[in-house]
Amino acid sequence: MTSLIENFVERVDFDSYEDFMKNFKLKYEPDYNFGFDVVDKYAEIDPEKIALIWTNDHDEHHTFTFKQMSEYSNKTVNLLKRLGIKKGDKVMLTLKNRYEWWFCMIALHKIGAIVIPATHMLKLHDIDFRLNQAEVTAVISVEEDSLLPDYEEAEKKLDWDLVKLVIETDRDGWINFNEAIEKESPVYERPTGPENPMADETFLIYFTSGTSGNPKMVSHAHTYSLGHIPTAKYWHNVIDGGVHHSAADTGWGKAVWGNLYGQWISGTSVFIYDYDRFNGIKLLEKIIENKVNTFCAPPTVYRFLIKENIEGYDFSNLTYVTTAGEPLPPEVSERFYEISGLRIKEGFGQTETTLSIGTFIWLDAKVGCLGKPSPLYNLKLLDEDNNEVDIGEKGELCFDISNGPTPGLFKEYYKDPVKQAEQCHDGYY
Repeated sequence: MTSLIENFVERVDFDSYEDFMKNFKLKYEPDYNFGFDVVDKYAEIDPEKIALIWTNDHDEHHTFTFKQMSEYSNKTVNLLKRLGIKKGDKVMLTLKNRYEWWFCMIALHKIGAIVIPATHMLKLHDIDFRLNQAEVTAVISVEEDSLLPDYEEAEKKLDWDLVKLVIETDRDGWINFNEAIEKESPVYERPTGPENPMADETFLIYFTSGTSGNPKMVSHAHTYSLGHIPTAKYWHNVIDGGVHHSAADTGWGKAVWGNLYGQWISGTSVFIYDYDRFNGIKLLEKIIENKVNTFCAPPTVYRFLIKENIEGYDFSNLTYVTTAGEPLPPEVSERFYEISGLRIKEGFGQTETTLSIGTFIWLDAKVGCLGKPSPLYNLKLLDEDNNEVDIGEKGELCFDISNGPTPGLFKEYYKDPVKQAEQCHDGYY
C-alpha cells in the first residue's frame, strides 16, 4: 500500500503515548497544499488507490480513485476560474453529503479560494448573515427544501453579483454544476508566483454554532489539514488501504476531521452514506457491506445503534471505533462493547482546533475520560490568573500560543478583533 504520511511527519511509528508525545513532529514546505501535495501526488504515484466510496438511498454508487478525484477537482478548478473565482475569494458550500463536495473542497484549495462549508439546514436569516459577513463570492448547493429560493432572496440584498451553482438541477439563474464540469479539462497545472497558495494563508472558514450571540467566523490556514494526522492515524487508527467512515454532515467541522484530510494523508479511503433520513440499521448494513474498518460517530449514533436489534451482525471488518462531540454515557459504551467486542475511544476538539485530547491508540478506553493531550498542542489547565491548577481542581483548558499558533489551531476569528482579543491573550488561547 502507498501512504503519503511519511512526507509530512518526521516519524510515523511510536512505541508508546509518551514516545508519540515527545517525538511527533510535522514537516512541510512553505507552499504546502492538500490538493496538490496529497490528492495530485496520490494520482501520480498510485492512481488506482481508492479515495472515496459513496452511496445513497436510491441505489446510486460511486467509487473514485485518486486519479479520478484529481481530474474531477481539476475540472472544477477550471470551471470556477472561468466563472471568475480566484485566490482569496469566499465560496460557500451547502452540499449535504454529495460526492461533489470533495471535488469542490480540493478544487478550492488548489485555487487558494477560501471555502465555507455550511449545513443545508440554514434558513434565510442564516444565509443572509453568512453571505454578508464573509462577503461570499459564490455558492455551490444542493436543491433542498427552500435552500435555493432563500439564496435568491438573500442575493437581492447584496451589493455584488453572486455566482450560483447547483447539483444536478436546471434552474434559472443557476449553473448546473454536473453538466458544466463535464465540459472542462481534467488538467490543471500548479500555478507559480502570487497565484500559488501558501501554507500559512487562509483556506477555510467555519461559522461557529452561535449558541451565544451571532456565529463567529473561525479561519484556518492550509496547514490545518496536516493537523488532522494525529486525528486519523493515532486516534481513529485508520488503515493504509482500508476504509474509514465518520458519521458527519459536510456542513460541520467533523466532516474534515473524519472524512478528508488526515484519512487521505494516512492512506485510507473514505466511505460516505448520503442518506435521506438517518436509520441506525441501514447505516450499520452499509458499513458492513462496504467493509468499513474504522468508524467514528457522536455518542447519539451509538445510542441509536444499541437500541436496534443488532446482535448477530458481522462486525469482523470493523477493527476500531471512536467518538466525540458530547459525553459518552457508560451504558452506551458497555452495551456496544457487549455486542461488538469493541471499546469506544473518546476524543475532544473544537471548531478552532483539530483533535486536542484523545484516547490515542496506546491508551485504554476509560469511561468519563477524554484521554490525553495531542502532541500538536501545549495544553494547560489554568485559573483566572493564568496559574496552573492542582490535580483535582477545575481549570480552563488553555493552548500555549506564545510562539504563535501551531498547525491545527485556528488563525483567527475572522474580521472580529474584539473576539480575538477576548480569547487569545497573555500567550494563550
